[in-house]
Amino acid sequence: MSRRSGILEFAVLGLLRESPMHGYELRKRLNTSLGIFRAFSYGTLYPCLKTLVANGWLIEEPGSAPEDALAASLAGRRAKIVYRLTAEGKEHFEELLSHTGPDAWEDEHFAARFAFFGQTEREVRMRVLEGRRSRLEERLEKMRASLARTRERLDDYTLELQRHGMESVEREVRWLNELIESERAGRDQRRSGPGSPAEQEGTSGEADGLPRHQDAASSGGTPPGHPGPPDPSADTTK
Repeated sequence: MSRRSGILEFAVLGLLRESPMHGYELRKRLNTSLGIFRAFSYGTLYPCLKTLVANGWLIEEPGSAPEDALAASLAGRRAKIVYRLTAEGKEHFEELLSHTGPDAWEDEHFAARFAFFGQTEREVRMRVLEGRRSRLEERLEKMRASLARTRERLDDYTLELQRHGMESVEREVRWLNELIESERAGRDQRRSGPGSPAEQEGTSGEADGLPRHQDAASSGGTPPGHPGPPDPSADTTK
């Protein structure tokens, strides 16, 4: 499985965990809520759905309104198929949520993981955020070293482009620092509350790690004021 298809499968399972949808609804949610999928097509989505069905993680159901199916038949069109997450699919998605390896820190995968932070355990969120910050700090160090070596050979516009890329990474590092501090503050607050039921937290959808923003994960979006992960093309050391 390619990294791109793995991210798409993760996102589809996450969206269907919220509610069953048909293909058009899924594509719309992927486009609007998860901007990393703006360029993908039905030719990419439907093979992914078929794979998930074959694996037993989704089931296909006819549209809920019988009259819709009849109208579609009379018009010579197929009735819409609704995709529903199975118990095995939910279990598989929860396993994916618990993964915190290097893939979760990369640009596209991190954006997808962050969109479902509302369904992710606090400790996992912390590991993903800290891993992402470490990855960006390494990238920033390489970008600075590259700029120092090549500064004298660059024209003004190329120099500004490289500075812009560095500033984008620096902004995200600052944003990650804020999120990590918020997560730590929320964790410490829980620990200081004796007898609190929240101490028994499992895969909670709570977003008390984001006290300054509305929970972005519950809507599949990005917190207000965050520019989003930087364009990978801004990394001039690749």
